[in-house]
Formats: sequence, structure tokens, C-alpha cells
Amino acid sequence: MNFILRFVLFCLGLIFAASLAVAVLLLAAVWGLRYGWARLMGRPVTPWTVMFGNRFDPRAGFERFRAARPAAPTAADEVAARARGESARSPVMNLGRGAADDVTDVRARPASGRD
Repeated sequence: MNFILRFVLFCLGLIFAASLAVAVLLLAAVWGLRYGWARLMGRPVTPWTVMFGNRFDPRAGFERFRAARPAAPTAADEVAARARGESARSPVMNLGRGAADDVTDVRARPASGRD
């Protein structure tokens, strides 16, 4: 009984491998026919994504995050923030500007020399 089970599983594995090989060969044949037809007609060989309508654009992810960037505050936002005694600018927008006088709640102390 054990031998029959092994033989059946082996045959199923052979059938699966053969069907996979046929699928790969069929894909290669279609790809080769496309390449040959494009060369025969003098056209450039286009990738599969262009052929199917270019549904996937890798730059779209970057554009989504670029569009999500916070807008600059309006004049009304700045006036309201100054009336509350706050800064109207986002801390992210202030990165790299070197505006040291924006910090008002910290007192400067001399370095003690201990680390």
C-alpha cells in the first residue's frame, strides 16, 4: 500500500512539473512571436506593461506623498497664531532654516564641561 501511495504522488508530481513546463514554454513562444513580429514590422518591442494599458506607475507613490505635503499657512492662520502667542509655521517646515530665535521657552546656560 505504501508503494502505491508513493507511486501515485510521484505521478502527480510529474504531471504538475509537465504542466508547469508547458505553461513556461507557451509563454516563451508568445513572447518570441511578439518579438519577431515587432522586428518584422520595424517597431520597437514594447514591454508587457505598455501593452496592457500601463496600469502600474511606480512614480505614483511618490506623487501621492508629494501631494500630501502640508500647505503653507495663510495670512489668517499666521494672525490667529500670533494672537495666541504661537508660531504659525509647522515644525517640519522650519527644518534646516536655522531660526534660533523661534525658541522662547529655553534658557541658555553655559556648558559645564561634564558629559
